[in-house]
Amino acid sequence: MAIEDDVLVIGGGLAGATAALSAAERDATVRLISYKQSTLRHASGLIDVLGYDPTAVAGTGGEREGGEPTPLVDPFEAIPDLPEGHPYERVGLEAVRESLLFFDSVAGDAYAGDHTDANALVPTHGGTVKPTARYPATTAAGIASDPRSTLLVGFETLPDFDAPLAASHLEAAGVPFESRGVTLSFPGIERDDAKITRYAHILERDEPVDSGAGQTSARAALAHAIGAKLADESRVGLPAILGDDHADTVRRDLEERLGVDVFEVPMGPPSLPGIRLEDLLYDALEDAGVRVTTGVPVVDYESVDADGAGANRGQIDHVLVDRKRKRVPYSADQYVLATGGLVGKGVQSDRERVYEPIFDCHVAHSEDRYDWFVDEAFGEHPFAQFGLAVDRELYPLGADGEREFSNLRAAGGVLGGFDAPAEKSGGGVSLSTGYAAGAAAGEEVDR
Repeated sequence: MAIEDDVLVIGGGLAGATAALSAAERDATVRLISYKQSTLRHASGLIDVLGYDPTAVAGTGGEREGGEPTPLVDPFEAIPDLPEGHPYERVGLEAVRESLLFFDSVAGDAYAGDHTDANALVPTHGGTVKPTARYPATTAAGIASDPRSTLLVGFETLPDFDAPLAASHLEAAGVPFESRGVTLSFPGIERDDAKITRYAHILERDEPVDSGAGQTSARAALAHAIGAKLADESRVGLPAILGDDHADTVRRDLEERLGVDVFEVPMGPPSLPGIRLEDLLYDALEDAGVRVTTGVPVVDYESVDADGAGANRGQIDHVLVDRKRKRVPYSADQYVLATGGLVGKGVQSDRERVYEPIFDCHVAHSEDRYDWFVDEAFGEHPFAQFGLAVDRELYPLGADGEREFSNLRAAGGVLGGFDAPAEKSGGGVSLSTGYAAGAAAGEEVDR
C-alpha cells in the first residue's frame, strides 16, 4: 500500500522546505522526502534575490572600472526586464515579494534586511562583497555600506579566512571604510583539523581554556586577545563560528567585553550560517506538521492517464522510494520537484545528454556536447542555465511545450533559464518558486 499525502515535495533544500511550508499553510497534509543533507550546509546562509543584472551588456555601463559588473541597488527594479523563461519572469514580481515576506515570518529576528528593497553589500571571507536581500542578524553590523572602521580577525588554525588578505581585498574593492586584519590563536584549539563546529561549541558553551596565565573562559580569552589588537576600530569581524544555536548570545557577550560591535563574516563550506538556516527551516517544518523523510532516494514513478487533461504523460500516481533496496510507493495528489540543479544532482548529464533523473522531464540542450560550454573559464557557459522549462504555474514543459504531467510542479535549482552564481539569485529563485509551487499545490489538492 502506498503511503499517502496531499502534497509530496521531493528535495530538502531551500526550495523544497519553502514549498512544503507554503503547502502546509494551505491546510494540506505534506510530506518532504530528501535523500542527502541539503546544500544549505554548504551555502553562505545569505538570501540573494538578484545581485547582478543578467541582461547588462559589457560596455553599456553595466560594469565598474576594470570591467567588473556593478551590483544592483534595487533587485525588484530589474526583475520585470528579465528575459522570458527566467524563473522570476515565470512567477512574477509580486510572488518574489510575497516569498520574502513568507521567509521573514519563518526566520523572525534571525535575519535582517526586510526594512528596505535595496540590496545590502555583505563582506565575505575572501574580501569580496556580495549583494544580498536578506542576511543573518549576526552579520548585520558588518555590511559594507557602513563607513565605520573595521578590524577583521582570523585564526592560525582556520586557514580558510585570511583576515589581513581579506582586509586588503576590501580596501581594493573601494569599500567606504578603513579595514585592517590580524591573525590570532583561537583559545582551546591548537590543531588546524578541528571541525568548524568545534569552534562554535567552545564559544557557545564558554568552555574553560588555558590562557597562558591560568584557566579562564573561552569568550573572556578571545575578547582579551582581540582587545590587545584593537586600535580605534568601531567594529570587529570574525569568521562565522560564533555558535550553533545561540550565536547572537555569543556575539552580544563579545560586544560587551570589547565595547564595539561584533559581526560574523560568511564563510565557505561547511557553513555554520547555512547549518543554522537549515535548522531554522526544519524546526518550522516540524511546527507546521510536515512529515519529513530523509536518507532515502526517490528512484522512479508510475503514472496513470490524465483523462484528457492535456498532459503529455498523464498524472503521477505515486513515486517509488528506495529503502534498503526495496521500492516503497509514496502517493500524493500533488507533487513538487525541488531536487536542485547540476550541483545538487537534480539535473544530470552523461556524454550523450542532459536529463532530469526521476521523471525524465525535458531539459533543453544542444546535441553537440561541445556546445555546452565555452573556452573561457569564466565565460557564459550554456550548462549554467540547464534545467527544466516551466510555464507560469511552474509545470515542467516537454519538448513540444506541453505540460509533462498534470500534477507535477518544479522549483529551485532544477529550473533552467537562469545562472544563479553569475546573477547571485539562487536563494531568491528557490524561495519564490518554492513558495509559489507549494501554494499552488496546496490549493489544488482534491480534498
